Amino acid sequence: MDDYICVGAIAGAYGVKGEVRLKSFTAEPDAIATYGPLRSEDGAQTFEIELTHQLKNGFSAQITGVSTKEQADALQGTKLYVARDTLPSLPDDEFYHNDLVGLEVYDTGGSLLGRVKSVQNHGAADLLEIQGPGLKTEVLLPFTQEAVPTVDLSSGRIVADPPEGVF
Repeated sequence: MDDYICVGAIAGAYGVKGEVRLKSFTAEPDAIATYGPLRSEDGAQTFEIELTHQLKNGFSAQITGVSTKEQADALQGTKLYVARDTLPSLPDDEFYHNDLVGLEVYDTGGSLLGRVKSVQNHGAADLLEIQGPGLKTEVLLPFTQEAVPTVDLSSGRIVADPPEGVF
């Protein structure tokens, strides 16, 4: 799965004619329809999608082979993945969330703080959820240039200068 990125999820049926509610996790939400066939996490299913309407938290979409509400309901919760090489390349200071998960996080003095468990966004900005042996609970570190001055994907590490009191 390292060669695939999650770009969306099916949130359930929309109407009675087989359309689904689709959540897009892409920077440009409607770009999800341009990446070609999407696949399920296990790779057992592939999906061709056509966006039909914009909804409050996503889109309604028609999926090839889905023509009933029951078929659409059966897909609820399915995460949609696309091959990494079909996604656009990013500028040097931008990263796919998938690339950050698992990286070790060090402070500016070289001490290990933990490892990135997930990347979250609750509306304002991205947060790195960091877990580590010396931490009682996970820590949320703002993913900003000030708090995270260095991301080195090739060496699998992040250098962080966390705000006072975060760790």
